[in-house]
Amino acid sequence: MKSLKPLLFVLSFMGAVLAWQLNFADNNSADLATLENLIVGEHRSEANIARNHYRHPVETLNFFGLQPDMTVIEILPSRGWYTEIIAPYVRDQGKYYAAHFSPNATTSYMPPNLRNFEEKISNDPNLYGRITVRHLNPPHEVVIAPPNSADMALTFRNVHNWIMAGQEHEFFAAFYAALKPGGILGVVEHRALADAGMDVMETSGYVTEDYVKEVAAAAGFEFVESSEINANPEDPTVHPAGVWTLPPNYRLEEEDRAKYAAIGESDRMTLKFIKPQS
Repeated sequence: MKSLKPLLFVLSFMGAVLAWQLNFADNNSADLATLENLIVGEHRSEANIARNHYRHPVETLNFFGLQPDMTVIEILPSRGWYTEIIAPYVRDQGKYYAAHFSPNATTSYMPPNLRNFEEKISNDPNLYGRITVRHLNPPHEVVIAPPNSADMALTFRNVHNWIMAGQEHEFFAAFYAALKPGGILGVVEHRALADAGMDVMETSGYVTEDYVKEVAAAAGFEFVESSEINANPEDPTVHPAGVWTLPPNYRLEEEDRAKYAAIGESDRMTLKFIKPQS
């Protein structure tokens, strides 16, 4: 039996080293998955990283209360600017649903946009392999997660599109159905002047805070608080081609480009709502 002691000691020592290495790897992986690191990660393009200056992703997601163990729905993530941050952040402990366009959508740009998103996530399974894609196309496709299951639903600069389509109430109803009681809805949207009418909201891409709150309340949400994280006081919000006059779109191309570049991206509201417990 004495001859076994050296062997047992070596095996014990090797086991301790392996356990330490695994623990170090887990901790190192966690460090890499912080929001601060993800927003400048190598998986992001220079163009997307440059927009951190205007979109304030760390501050915005912290304001909404995002945690890595949450079930999160991103509403119409388009090309996946925020997906690059949120999906890796919740990959290991939580769940990410992309409520994207439907392949059955009749608007011409929607199915190709969905295909581009699916190609993006399939090209990097390490980061995006645990994403679940659902289709959001009211009134035909509105189940974006199991009912009453999600901790958080987030939408970034989408509400104006739903107003233009006359479907804002259907979209907010879908969010409400998917969120669990106590779940959070976070909204970032281009902010119109407080006295702007529906004619402005249906054409300019800007929406009043009061109207977003009205639509959310009609769906059953309660307003929690707002933040000026994404405010831009330099934006007068009245432009020849609406919000698309400003960067990154520059719809007027070279006409007054320096002027609009100096303004920067749009003035935006950042609103937090909750689905009541009962």
